[in-house]
Amino acid sequence: MSKAIFLDRDGTINQEINYLTKKEDIVFYPNTIKALQIFKNSGFLNIIITNQSGIARGFLTENDLNTIHKEFRKLLTANNQELIDDIFYSPFHIDGIIEHYKTDSADRKPGTGMIHKAKAKYNIELQESFLVGDSLSDMQCAVNAGVKNILVETGYGKRDLENCKMENLKIDYFAKDLYDAACYVSKIKN
Repeated sequence: MSKAIFLDRDGTINQEINYLTKKEDIVFYPNTIKALQIFKNSGFLNIIITNQSGIARGFLTENDLNTIHKEFRKLLTANNQELIDDIFYSPFHIDGIIEHYKTDSADRKPGTGMIHKAKAKYNIELQESFLVGDSLSDMQCAVNAGVKNILVETGYGKRDLENCKMENLKIDYFAKDLYDAACYVSKIKN
């Protein structure tokens, strides 16, 4: 069985800009590539799981999102090795305006649909895996799926640390950023 780092996208890997709709607006946090390399060197798959309600809301199409994700994969490369193994996304939101996507979905975090799809595809041992994200829904998703959770201070992380406390939701580690999260995982896994 394999193990994975499930990565939220916006606010965790790249700067939160409130609906990333074009590839030219991608700005990664410092040391993102180093962090992803540490995870890979520690034996993890790097799998992005991301809510993308902008599709349901009509801000971008799935084709637009695929272009953005193609750029992510191209940019997140080191020594000719792609550092992202896969990307799963949920285009759904109950308040959407595009009828096809205007629905509740188990894929949308804090639901665990994306994690379970990745688990089935890659034979992932969830108890050996982590979810790194910047929001309450990321941390709830991790708990719901039975993976360890790391909340990063970037994005909405500072704000949502308080929300997690109010919900009595246990955080396994509160990291300064993705690089700090990677160093933590590397330290406890080696």
